[in-house]
Amino acid sequence: MKNFFRAVAVGAAITLAGCQSVSTTSSGTIGVQRQQQMVTMLSESEVNQMAAEAYRKALAKGKKDGTLNQNHKQLKQLRAIADRLVKQVGVFRMDALHWDWEVNLLTSQQLNAYCMPGGKIMFYTGILDELKLTDDEIAAIMGHEMAHALREHGREAMSHAYVQQLGFSAAAALLGAGRSAMQMADAVVNYGMTLPNSRTNEVEADLIGLELMARAGYDPHAAVTLWEKMSAAGGGSPPEFMSTHPAHNTRISGLRASIPKVRHLGGKD
Repeated sequence: MKNFFRAVAVGAAITLAGCQSVSTTSSGTIGVQRQQQMVTMLSESEVNQMAAEAYRKALAKGKKDGTLNQNHKQLKQLRAIADRLVKQVGVFRMDALHWDWEVNLLTSQQLNAYCMPGGKIMFYTGILDELKLTDDEIAAIMGHEMAHALREHGREAMSHAYVQQLGFSAAAALLGAGRSAMQMADAVVNYGMTLPNSRTNEVEADLIGLELMARAGYDPHAAVTLWEKMSAAGGGSPPEFMSTHPAHNTRISGLRASIPKVRHLGGKD
């Protein structure tokens, strides 16, 4: 993942020409309307291509290690849930209906899952096994991660990294060669990788994910039970998934408060 963001950092800094205010998604019933600042020359297609390449490498490593898609029952379950969720993404952006969505499963004790830019989804068996997730709870995780991709939070994070952390001077610095240039790139990467997990972006992913799962016919109340399970998992050592997706009481309260907005869309009452 870090190499992916470094590639984005270097490529974007070279062509950096400014920012624009955009709205990556429609507001949906849930009402996410925030305008996002994006670096003009860091295009969605470039980020998606780099993400797809990073995903292919992850798949290749899984095949080599013998950890890719070993549990066929769980893989079938994940792909069936994804099929239902993907059918609903047009509510937020019609072009996402035509993304090359993909779901795979790695055998690992990690409690983790992600959706890369462009719709590349990965689950780890640990999060399914240890938390004993229901279909509805899996849909809550998957919808949340898909929402990050729909909102292009990764591209937004990199844009913020240039403008706020290093500014336009990063472009000139990265045009140079040697250790200093790579240190500059790493600084952008490390800063940018923290931004997708900001309070604002996490709330947006929670809300959009909640609507996606409800529209797909899953019980939105499962988003609450999921985060309750995540909060309880691991005792004093929170799992990796929680380290980037903190399950605070405010998050659970926010989800509970938002359920009445979406439960009539197709989910269970």
